[in-house]
Parts: sequence; C-alpha cells; structure tokens
Amino acid sequence: MTIWIDGDGCPKGAVRSTVDEGKRRGIKVVLVTNIHHETQAEHRLVVDGSAQAVDLAIANRMQKGDLVITQDIGLSALVLSRQGYALSVTGQEYKSDDMGLILELREAAAKHRRGGGRTKGPKKRTQQDEERFLQALRDLLDRIGATTENG
Repeated sequence: MTIWIDGDGCPKGAVRSTVDEGKRRGIKVVLVTNIHHETQAEHRLVVDGSAQAVDLAIANRMQKGDLVITQDIGLSALVLSRQGYALSVTGQEYKSDDMGLILELREAAAKHRRGGGRTKGPKKRTQQDEERFLQALRDLLDRIGATTENG
C-alpha cells in the first residue's frame, strides 16, 4: 500500500499528520505537488504546473488498495473506480455509493458560479479539524489493515 497526498491545496497539518502516521505504520507516503509548491517530504513527486497535473500523476500511479488524501472530488471518483480509498482533508471518506450525489452537487455549485452566483469557501482550519482528520485517517487505516509498506 502507498498513501498518496494531493499536494494541491492540502493543508500542511493534514500533510504532516499523514506523513507521521505513515512512518508510524511503515507505509510509504508520497506527496505529489506541482512546481509551484515548495513543500518537502521524504517521498515527493513534482509535476509541471498545468491544470490537473497532480491529479493525473496520482491517478496514473496509484494501485488497487492505495489511499489518496485529496479535496478533489473528480480525483476521488477516479481513485474509487480503481479500487483505492479516498479521504478528504476534512476526514470524510469518499465512498462509491455516495459519489453520484457528490458529483451532482459539485456540478450544481459550478453551474451556480458560472451564472454569476457565489459560494462560500472553506472555513479557517482549526486544531479540532486537524484532530478529526487524523482520527479519520487512523480509523480508515485500521479498518483496511494497513500496517506495512506491502499492505
């Protein structure tokens, strides 16, 4: 198993928690960023700055059973279709059964914005958000039995 972090917009606290938990369990964690991010990690993949480059790099490299940490709903849908696991930076596990509705809501919000409407962005991240994410990450890894680099 490998844990992939979508470094585009992933909060530093979530990156740090994921890397630390991966080390604790002996799981390889790969931080994927574009050339515009300077975040360092033991295992880091840097891609060009084009739109969706990070998402495509992860989608093309992940294997069945891998975990992807991302805020990107489209990438989450790809991960699930490839029999991986997807966890948002808020600690929400994306599931195949919910993906249709989530994609519909995303499209409705995009349509609203294209029509001149506004939507709220995320609230400032709190320590409680960090703790919720870490607990969700641990729970998911425990459930799937992820304790070593080989699964």
